[in-house]
Amino acid sequence: MERKIKTVEIGENKTLTFETGKVAKQANGAVIVRLGDTMVFSSACATKEASNEVDFLPLRVDYQEKFSSAGKTLGGFIKREGRPSEKEILTCRLIDRPLRPMFEDGYYNDVQVLSYVWSYDGEHQPDPLAICAAAASLVISDIPLIKPVAGVRVGMIDGKFVINPTATEMEASELDLILAGTEDAILMIEGYCDFLTEEQVVDSIEFGHQAIQKICHALKEWQGEVGKPKYRDSLRQTSQELLDIIEKQTAAPLQEAIKIADKQERDEKVGVIKEELMKVLFPEGEEPRFSPVDAKMAFKKTQAKYMRNMVLDTGKRADGRTVTDIRAIDVEPSFLPRSHGSCLFTRGETQAVAVCTLGGESMGQRFETLDGDGLRRFYLQYSFPPFSVGEVGRTGPAGRREVGHGKLAERALTSVLPSQEEFPYTIRLESNITESNGSSSMASVCGGCLAMMDAGVPIKRPVAGIAMGLILEDDRVAVLSDILGLEDALGDMDFKITGDSEGITAFQMDIKVEGITVAIMKAALKQAKAGLTHILSKMLEVMPKARKEMSIYAPRIETLQVKPSKIGAIIGPGGKQIRAITEETGVQIDINDSGLISIASSDPESMDRAKQIIEGLVGDVEIGKTYDGKVTSVVPFGAFIEILPGKEGLCHISELSDTRVEDINAYIKQGDAVSVKVLDINERGQLKLSRKALMKKVES
Repeated sequence: MERKIKTVEIGENKTLTFETGKVAKQANGAVIVRLGDTMVFSSACATKEASNEVDFLPLRVDYQEKFSSAGKTLGGFIKREGRPSEKEILTCRLIDRPLRPMFEDGYYNDVQVLSYVWSYDGEHQPDPLAICAAAASLVISDIPLIKPVAGVRVGMIDGKFVINPTATEMEASELDLILAGTEDAILMIEGYCDFLTEEQVVDSIEFGHQAIQKICHALKEWQGEVGKPKYRDSLRQTSQELLDIIEKQTAAPLQEAIKIADKQERDEKVGVIKEELMKVLFPEGEEPRFSPVDAKMAFKKTQAKYMRNMVLDTGKRADGRTVTDIRAIDVEPSFLPRSHGSCLFTRGETQAVAVCTLGGESMGQRFETLDGDGLRRFYLQYSFPPFSVGEVGRTGPAGRREVGHGKLAERALTSVLPSQEEFPYTIRLESNITESNGSSSMASVCGGCLAMMDAGVPIKRPVAGIAMGLILEDDRVAVLSDILGLEDALGDMDFKITGDSEGITAFQMDIKVEGITVAIMKAALKQAKAGLTHILSKMLEVMPKARKEMSIYAPRIETLQVKPSKIGAIIGPGGKQIRAITEETGVQIDINDSGLISIASSDPESMDRAKQIIEGLVGDVEIGKTYDGKVTSVVPFGAFIEILPGKEGLCHISELSDTRVEDINAYIKQGDAVSVKVLDINERGQLKLSRKALMKKVES
């Protein structure tokens, strides 16, 4: 296959280049996407046949950032890329979410999409390119993707939207939005902002979709030029005959079962109906007409049909609520007695135990990316144990879903954090999901906000989160507030929004069908705003504002600002000086490059002593100023006195007293505390001190 290239102009002076036919020619599809000097490679491969035991699309997406792409290697002992980083996991999810709903119905072959960053110029971010590269590799392959998909990032600088902003431009951006879709519709949104309005959010999505349309149009043309014929022989459709049999057998009991408000009771009843159905479809001793997998798929479709029709026809949902009702909310702050801050947040059958832990800079989360090393002073860790849904399952390191939900909640709360100067603590939030029936990530936002307030973190303003759903059948539409797990699984949209009545801090949307219009999106945002206002009112009834006093178990931190040129004096040769301070006082000291020093300790006296030492190390001695010093040594002609840490001078015997001193050793001893005045500093920095000058001052 000869080398084929397609270019697309997006944004201002930005050319997106797609290339195939040069590398990985044995894959079903392989594409390199380039913007500037950033290059992302993606391959798509699939098995020829699907397993008869599978009733879902077994799609695996992996993304890896090669450190060699930026001329670097990993900083630890192991120099080869290994376990995916948090950023790589999040990018995998960004690729997966818009692609999954675009495979043809009935396609259950194993599909693997692999993406690698091969070149990174430090400016053009690779994550939107990875979405485009992965989609393009599927578009030109024989794997049956319905239509081209593309992704872009949108920033907002000085009120103006920018497509695929550079890393430098993003530093000034009020918005970080990644969205993906087809020529006709948006499929995925992931956005973070600083209290933008609903109108600004919708405008940014429309602006980004214009660029997506250009890319998808180019990919459609490219598919006609270099694409392989789609392989559809393995598509497995659910027969109408099977659907008719299931509907006849289950119509009455299933429609009653989905009206049961309690999740576990409803699931048990649906399970019994399903079990009885299987006995009818697969009688013992008879050759089955249908496969068990097809029967389960058809049963799920039937259940979805009844649930969706119930909402559209009656406006009532499985738990009896209307489309706008929010489930009952219960808030219990200070749930854990020894934590720095905690809250038990319950909304319906979704519950989170949120915990806030405060500490110094050493408690920060260190990370390493293509852009360099860093330290997060705020991070949220989300856990979803199997007991939260009444199941037996795997426990251990966080999975992709847990990482994604945790990052969504973390970034939703980032906009309300106080500045480091105002609150110099590292903040670690945990969200432990103890019950789940929809919106556990949004419960993490609510619980996390309350846990910080309980810990005494002076947040800028409280925020909440809500998950919106959608049922769309032809021209009939129902937007659902505070969705259940059932509505997420069988509905058409999961739209998560965080913020308050004045603005939005985060929004994430996944859509399973095309046809979500701007009008529907605006309606969902308006309905979400009403829901957020209600949830916040329930939160603030219990905790109107952050506590003024921190927990007695939390460390106290104070900060000092010194000139960056003075940092060396505090650290000392090989860290000798700072180690001496921590050994003497027992405090924890952290210093950043700007000269901001954080001192953490639970003992006020130790903290004061450490501050005194540091102030002495960085302080400049002034002529004419009085200092409280300590005698370091006594010699026949006077005494050497340390007036600041590391700074000592000579008080000559003639300056020790206003009377004649015959025997200096009888008058002053090593270790004595004395007050002296600085008379002079010579050209070599030597200090001339006087005790006599202070005596004369007292007498006068």
